[in-house]
Amino acid sequence: MHTSQKHTKLLLILGFGILWFIPSRLFAQEAYQLTSPYHTIFTFLDNLQSDNFNPSLAARTLNTDTHSQADKENLAIELIQILDGKGLFVNLDELPRDPDYGDTLSQKKRYVLFASTPEIYVEKVGNIWLFSSETVKSISRLHAQVYPMGLDKLLNLIPKGANKKFLGLNTWQYIGLLILGIFTFLLHKLLSFLLGNVLMRFFSRIRTELAKKFLQPIARPLSLLLVCLVLTWLIPVLSLPTSMSWVIFLFFRTAIPIYVIMIGFRIIDFISVFIQRHAESTSSTLDDQLAPLIRKSLKIVVFLVGSLYVLQNLEFNITALVAGLSIGTLAFALAAQDTIKNLFGSVTIFLDRPFQVGDWIVANDIDGSIEEVGFRSTRVRTFHNSLIYIPNGRLADMTIDNMGLRVYRRYRTSLALTYDTPPELIEAFIEGLHQIVQKHPDTRKDSYHIYLNQFNAASLDVLFYIFFQVPDWGAELKARQEVMLAVLRLAKTLGVRFAFPTQSLRIEDFPGQKSLSPEYPDAELHKKHLNQKINQFTGALFVTDTQKKAPS
Repeated sequence: MHTSQKHTKLLLILGFGILWFIPSRLFAQEAYQLTSPYHTIFTFLDNLQSDNFNPSLAARTLNTDTHSQADKENLAIELIQILDGKGLFVNLDELPRDPDYGDTLSQKKRYVLFASTPEIYVEKVGNIWLFSSETVKSISRLHAQVYPMGLDKLLNLIPKGANKKFLGLNTWQYIGLLILGIFTFLLHKLLSFLLGNVLMRFFSRIRTELAKKFLQPIARPLSLLLVCLVLTWLIPVLSLPTSMSWVIFLFFRTAIPIYVIMIGFRIIDFISVFIQRHAESTSSTLDDQLAPLIRKSLKIVVFLVGSLYVLQNLEFNITALVAGLSIGTLAFALAAQDTIKNLFGSVTIFLDRPFQVGDWIVANDIDGSIEEVGFRSTRVRTFHNSLIYIPNGRLADMTIDNMGLRVYRRYRTSLALTYDTPPELIEAFIEGLHQIVQKHPDTRKDSYHIYLNQFNAASLDVLFYIFFQVPDWGAELKARQEVMLAVLRLAKTLGVRFAFPTQSLRIEDFPGQKSLSPEYPDAELHKKHLNQKINQFTGALFVTDTQKKAPS
């Protein structure tokens, strides 16, 4: 009985040993299997944790025969440092477990872990999956990018084994975060001060108030941008948990493009000041409205490009987004053809400059002065003081007669004289008209036409064809009035009568009635006498008040 009890105990011990040995072997084989992308990546990550640090097993996942075991272990450690430093979080649930997994794009037996780092991938070698030889070759280069300027040497001071943690972080990591926070604050203040003073001194030669208004505010976002770039180098040294590093780097990837957008807006505002000043210095008033449109357009472009970078850094599928926007843009273009036509019409008007603000234009049934040119329509103030909004697409297709670009403004009329006016008096009258044109300050002196032009049914017509050199319509009306009054005074001085359409019943020998036709004595028609009258008339023509008061 005693012997049987001993045999029973031996059998129980042997049974428990077998039960312990078999599962442990199975678990060990499961932990170090390389039969699929999941098992290979799990083996690599599991053996490089702080509570399970076994780089010799992790090194088995690397496809290389040219490195020693020690070099393989260092490469494995550097690879995990790259993933942790860049905040690349591996979701094990998404890893394929199929031993014959194939990439749909390359049609190869490979699996790329992250789209942002396509150099890191596993591939099937024989019957097992390993990190590719290309990945092994890229580890040193990627490690130097994540830890520049020799910061990787600080990683050697970090303990690799298990340590006591509080809320997922070691004590030295809390100390490092505190030091990094103080350093970040001091660096931001220092950079803001230095950049602000440097920009002010550099651009103070241009104009101090402009530099203070537009350039000095750039110092703050520029300082924050530089601080973010420095932190992207220093954060990996702390070896924070991957999930925490992922959140921090997600913030950096979002903040950096936003700071760039802010800096771009300030630079655009600064440049727009010079564009506006140049527009004001030109004679064209259309440039004054073009400058704000350029500023707004540049800001829209900067905002759109920056937003695309933010979305790309947030790991959105930009290609699908752009493709969707392209299709949406096509549909929008078809639905808004008139709007797009007006937009291109605006571009055509700004490039061709057929008119500018303030010009008087005549286009089809449009007659008025340009008040404002926008991206969609042009506003015209008519001479009835009403406003007309013309779509730029339509206006660009019109034949535009720009009356505002006239150097000279034509005035043409016919002066109808009575048929009983003697030829000598007509010649003297025409000579007086020449003197009026020569004396007036706003008439063109080198080109005008004054001739006896036509025998009309009831009059002798004198063509009066002159040009005014005046800036606007109001000045033209004033000059016309002055010339017309001078013509009337000349006619009164010489005794010239203007004809008008009448019907007269003439009875030559009606007793007791005097003829209505004027009588001109020979002395009055003498050329010398007529010239004296003309000189006496034109001597006081268009004399200003200042000239009248001047001593003789």
